[in-house]
Amino acid sequence: MFLDGVIVLIKASGVLFALLNLAGFLTWAERKQSAIMQDRIGPNRANIGRVTAGGLLHVIADGIKMIAKEDFIPAGANRALHTLAPAAALFPALVVFAVIPFGDVLVIGGKEIPLQVANLNVGIVYIFAIASLAVYGTMLAGWASNNNYSLMGGLRAASQMISYEVSMGLSVLGILMIYESAQLDVIVRKQGELFLGFLPQWGILLQPVAFCIFLASAVAENKRTPFDLPEGESEIIGYFVEYSSMKFGMFFLAEFVEIIIVSGLVTTLFFGGWQFPYLQADGFHWPFEAGVLHLPHVLVVLMQVATFSMKVLLGCWILLLIRWTLPRFRYDQVMRLGWKIMLPLALANLFITAVIVLLVN
Repeated sequence: MFLDGVIVLIKASGVLFALLNLAGFLTWAERKQSAIMQDRIGPNRANIGRVTAGGLLHVIADGIKMIAKEDFIPAGANRALHTLAPAAALFPALVVFAVIPFGDVLVIGGKEIPLQVANLNVGIVYIFAIASLAVYGTMLAGWASNNNYSLMGGLRAASQMISYEVSMGLSVLGILMIYESAQLDVIVRKQGELFLGFLPQWGILLQPVAFCIFLASAVAENKRTPFDLPEGESEIIGYFVEYSSMKFGMFFLAEFVEIIIVSGLVTTLFFGGWQFPYLQADGFHWPFEAGVLHLPHVLVVLMQVATFSMKVLLGCWILLLIRWTLPRFRYDQVMRLGWKIMLPLALANLFITAVIVLLVN
């Protein structure tokens, strides 16, 4: 029991370390990527002596600046809730990744170690239950700041997040029907099976409409362009407009952690998770009975973890690309898209999926 606790602690610490560092790296990647797309240089001024590291030192400079800045709380604000709101926004983003598997099973000395912090048989339900708590952080931040513009941003964020959670949840139900499980590691393993003898059964092939709905809803849930109405700079609206110092930094960090979460979920549900085509626990199993290429167990596990990591990084890059490609919607367009287009489309996809599953079985 003690050893199991130590293993879980090591996995949790490793996942948290990777999340926070990758989120910090994404703050640089977003600025650098936007600069390349707009024919600019991007961050290049922060330095240690003559070393600029391509602008990467700006990440360190940002952290120092946020820690050193004055923590300002506006007059009339609710001090307790104003302080609690950033933690309420960041905490759900950090704990959601606990149920996402980043590999299969590592066997050391006969002991099986699932490469997943918490293997819950209701993993999908856990994700939506925890992710829905983030709305409290944005709403509390807007209300506790005693600022009408902050309150407007908080109301926009709450209504937008609740609206798109419905479509996102319905899009995932089709995946649960096909793979007959809400357990994420089981879903990933079933995506390693072959369809028509040579195609991996990835969710993107079986549920392409659900993928589009889920991705769009997840971007809206994350309040990123083109759905960044809760942070409308041109309207001076933003639920964190009265935040400074590391409290603002926590909102800023939560946004980039959520990018990783979205990419991890899309990878897990639609792109096979840690599955590499034809790679099984003992090596490559080529289609059409072409034979087996046996590989050491540790090498297979490393390839699985690397595969998951590369898919997540590719997903993060695509999400940053969307951020700097599409213009911002009007708020009425955001609500119309969510309730009049995404929701009926998700319901239709769910109905068609249910009929097909019933006929096939």
